[in-house]
Amino acid sequence: MKEIVPQLQAHLDAGTTTLCWCWRITRRDGTQLGFTDHDNALSFDGTDFEADSGLEAGEISESIGLSVDNLEVEGAISSESLSSEDLADGLYDDAAVEVFRVNWQDPAQRVLMRAGSIGEVRRAGTAFAAEIRGLSHYLQQPQGRLFQYGCDTDLGSAKCGIDLTAALYRTTAIVEEVANAHRVRVSMPQAFEVDWFTRGLMRVTSGDATGFAGEVRAHEQDGSGDWLTLWQVPQVGISVGDQLELSAGCDKRFETCRDRFQNGANFRGFPHMPGNDFVTRYVRREKA
Repeated sequence: MKEIVPQLQAHLDAGTTTLCWCWRITRRDGTQLGFTDHDNALSFDGTDFEADSGLEAGEISESIGLSVDNLEVEGAISSESLSSEDLADGLYDDAAVEVFRVNWQDPAQRVLMRAGSIGEVRRAGTAFAAEIRGLSHYLQQPQGRLFQYGCDTDLGSAKCGIDLTAALYRTTAIVEEVANAHRVRVSMPQAFEVDWFTRGLMRVTSGDATGFAGEVRAHEQDGSGDWLTLWQVPQVGISVGDQLELSAGCDKRFETCRDRFQNGANFRGFPHMPGNDFVTRYVRREKA
């Protein structure tokens, strides 16, 4: 149930209102942004809500039970703090969203209408539409461990135990050649075996794409050096001379955990469980 302060309730009962919408977005990196559809900026709870930001709320879909409620926000990328590059690079994926109804004459008179997170974002030029999912959508996500061959935790997590800050598992690299948007040749201060950074994390630390992070699809080597192929690429692209930070990757197989990382005791999968061939094979009687 939404709690409405008496002053706001009196304002609503008066019949003539001065209301606006305010959105507060908290990204996973901790960055907090505020937007409002009012023509003047507002401020409350330590957040400045930028006016004329190009955001417009669509219809709110709510339901009883555990169905996921949805709200779509549409707009144009007209705010300096809301860039197309950040949207394309996924910085707003699963960001927390709070939607307020506010009396712009007295921002203390406000009510939190809904809270959720950003889901699918669609873009067309400078226009975009962002889906805001209700908190119940987290109840539809898998919880607990999975009974599977592969490891169910990330390399470097507390459950894994590998220290990715060690020099053996982390390095810096300089981009020497850009073959295409997804494939670059890099130089490193020390030698690593092929596939060492496959499925690892790459973060751009200098150049126009600074701050972009993504997974390495493949780490290959030839006579010219080390090549990295990326699953995703930044909106502005990676250039020669850019500096990258790389961390080792893992294919989540028991053999890799045991032989490459000497960490078999912490393997979080079930490599010896019976597969489908065991379940479907015929019963055979042993000969006496």
